[in-house]
Amino acid sequence: MENKFELVKSYLDHLGYLPQSEDPAEELVVVTFEEEGIYNLIIDCEPPLLVFEQFIGTIENESQEIYKRLLQINRQLVHGAFALDEEKNRLLFRDTLQIENLDENEVQGTLTALSLAMAEFGNELVTMCQ
Repeated sequence: MENKFELVKSYLDHLGYLPQSEDPAEELVVVTFEEEGIYNLIIDCEPPLLVFEQFIGTIENESQEIYKRLLQINRQLVHGAFALDEEKNRLLFRDTLQIENLDENEVQGTLTALSLAMAEFGNELVTMCQ
């Protein structure tokens, strides 16, 4: 059976996303590509899924308007979604892909979607977290 962690790393390398850190035992990679608004994106090989998760910020002042706006933003995303953690205050970008038949285009799609989301909504998201 092919090592999916190594496959994902090879896709990242080919796409120009060099790991800033990795944990082979946990099958985790962390990448940053500042030019595209990607900072400390955690990529976790958890068969049957490949999970992408980037911390955006902490929402200090919860409001129905913020949550409503996040849902509106999610509707415009190509892949993934903005979500909250279990404590309901850490804002994250999250996407999951099936790892069994994963190809490079799917990985690139998620990375591009995150980059586009940060370009279009990054300032608004940062404001939500102040």
